[in-house]
Amino acid sequence: MDLQNLKKEFAKIYSTDESGIKVYFSPGRVNLIGEHTDYNAGYVFPCALNFGTTLLVKENRKDIFRFATTNFEHTAEISIKPPFVKAGKEWYYYPMGVADQFNKMGISFRGLDFLFSGDIPNGAGLSSSASIEMVTAYALNDIFSVGEDMISLVKLSQKAENQFIGVNCGIMDQFAVGLGAKSKAIFLNCGNLDYELVPLVITGHKLIISNTNKRRGLADSKYNERRSECELAVENLSQVKKINNLTEVSYARFLEINDMITSPVVRRRAKHVISENQRVLDAIVALKAGDLVLFGQLMNASHDSLRNDYEVTGIELDTLVEEARKIPGVLGSRMTGAGFGGCTVSLVNENSIDEFIEQVAIGYLERTGLHAEFYVAEVGDGTKRVE
Repeated sequence: MDLQNLKKEFAKIYSTDESGIKVYFSPGRVNLIGEHTDYNAGYVFPCALNFGTTLLVKENRKDIFRFATTNFEHTAEISIKPPFVKAGKEWYYYPMGVADQFNKMGISFRGLDFLFSGDIPNGAGLSSSASIEMVTAYALNDIFSVGEDMISLVKLSQKAENQFIGVNCGIMDQFAVGLGAKSKAIFLNCGNLDYELVPLVITGHKLIISNTNKRRGLADSKYNERRSECELAVENLSQVKKINNLTEVSYARFLEINDMITSPVVRRRAKHVISENQRVLDAIVALKAGDLVLFGQLMNASHDSLRNDYEVTGIELDTLVEEARKIPGVLGSRMTGAGFGGCTVSLVNENSIDEFIEQVAIGYLERTGLHAEFYVAEVGDGTKRVE
């Protein structure tokens, strides 16, 4: 829905006119390499997408927040007076969680009407939740003149998901959504938030996102279990030398001391995280050198590690990757996001895009009975006010 029609929809839902409506946008994101390293204080390499969440907001002169969306039927009215309480899994608990964080900062609210409209496939692993959180945080920060910078809003949004929603996510999604830049990817150290915007020069190639159309359900997945396994690995390896995160250990050093981890399963989890952290560094070097073949090989190795050592892929993601790798002109293909469904990202020669979409769709349907969806990704800007 275009902006003009969104404003008409807003006016219809809230029985108002179009004056005074403020408009904000926050993108989705895709992670090119560096999966499940973020909550281990490691390296990631995501980029913002050119589609995401548009938010229209207007003051309502009532002591309530009213939430509506063009994507679902569920609406909500809540008092602006705390406490804010999560009592279900509906979509509007994400913006409520952000409001809860501002409330904890001592911010006094005025009543607002919200209309969200997103074109990120829900549950696809492209950070629809982080997009909602960041666009809400940016809007509240702007409307109430709070004065927080973007990195502070990123941290606030992560806290909302951790503390209010109950998903123990790392900071990558909110960071990529907030600080993304057109035609650039973000080389981010999740441990200290140092980052570099790296030009995404993939001349003659495109990024294709392939959606399994199997919902992830991140909060219900084994995400928190993997975090616990990583913490156990840290505890085991700290018998040699005290560490706080797995990514403090080089891969070469890990091979020397990995027998300190008594559980074979936990050892494999640690192997993935530590080797993946190195793959991000190698991928940045390859990209800056213009070596897209090596970059693609590292994408492939990343997926194989996520499948074999971290065990977060599943038949749908593995099938999409296997079908993608059959197509001439595909340099690399891997799952992206937390796993257990969601999407893959593939680096594909421009001349092979039509064949890729046609053949991967056929192969995937034959093997899984599911219809995949495909998006030729364009890299866009981070969270901002539109008007």
